[in-house]
Amino acid sequence: MTDALKRLSDEGVAIWLDDLSRKRITSGNLAELIDQSHVVGVTTNPSIFQKAITSGDGYEQQLVDLAVRKVTVDEAIRMITTADVRDAADILRPVFDATEGQDGRVSIEVDPRLAHQTAPTIAEAKQLAWLVDRPNTLIKIPATKAGLPAITEVIGLGISVNVTLIFSLERYRAVMDAYLAGLEKARERGLDLSEIHSVASFFVSRVDTEIDKRLDGIGTDEAKALKGKSALANARLAYEAYEEVFSSERWAALDKAHANKQRPLWASTGVKDPAYKDTLYVDDLVAPGTVNTMPEATLEATADHGQIVGDTIRGTYDESRQVLDAVAKLGISYDEVVQLLEDEGVDKFEASWNDLLKSTEAELARRAPSEA
Repeated sequence: MTDALKRLSDEGVAIWLDDLSRKRITSGNLAELIDQSHVVGVTTNPSIFQKAITSGDGYEQQLVDLAVRKVTVDEAIRMITTADVRDAADILRPVFDATEGQDGRVSIEVDPRLAHQTAPTIAEAKQLAWLVDRPNTLIKIPATKAGLPAITEVIGLGISVNVTLIFSLERYRAVMDAYLAGLEKARERGLDLSEIHSVASFFVSRVDTEIDKRLDGIGTDEAKALKGKSALANARLAYEAYEEVFSSERWAALDKAHANKQRPLWASTGVKDPAYKDTLYVDDLVAPGTVNTMPEATLEATADHGQIVGDTIRGTYDESRQVLDAVAKLGISYDEVVQLLEDEGVDKFEASWNDLLKSTEAELARRAPSEA
């Protein structure tokens, strides 16, 4: 069942699960996925936590205790989510040790309402790192314009970061620059660069969803022939940028100081259009030194019928540029699409966070002791 996952792992792609819940931790399911499905990391986001907490499984006693203490809903969320991340990090610790810190990591998000505020994002990242208190944690910071200096400062403090919500090639280059600047700050502070890790989460499927919608609106045969190609082209050109930056003289100086490359992470790899194969964003985004974070359905589909045939990124750069050029010639603005996707991404995460607040508040109220 897991031959395709093993092949994927053997090609240098780290398989991370895009899901976490207390039930997955306590039932032994997470440990099983690590043992049998080559899973070496976990990512979370507000909607994942909202779904987990409202399901009720495993949270009852903690919710009762939090209700008795009359904590704020914000504090309750942080107590619940950091407990899950800490426990998952402990389960993944052997992987972390075996890979010298490369994998075995669990990501936790700064409050999405801070996406356009630099100083509060830095403060929240420091607080989360302190609360979870595990070396194999990654703090998720969005790649907004305000997020870029936060990434530099947090990396400069020696805190490992998962940069999220990257859609454009220009912003991805800015993210890599922010990471290198952070490493340079850390080096100036005398920190051990070998202990600082980062991934850059480049979102995939949403690019096709938005551009395909516009191609359908154009409706010509030429437009229809381009459907389902933009997301792969965009991600593959991101890998080209990664290869360029991490072979530069600037990187070489940091490499001598034992710094780690910031790996590209393919996020949003669940296929949205049923017309496409459900393993599209796994099979066709294989290259060494990458991470693919999958929802469980995509993980299972890859295990069952994934077609891993080696590197499917390098050697595609000219073709990928031709795809994006052809889309642009039809009047679809790349810059407009990626900015829209970033704005929507921030809005969606904030909406999910607000849903999480409301759900947790209701759960606490339901368990609050009577004043009689």
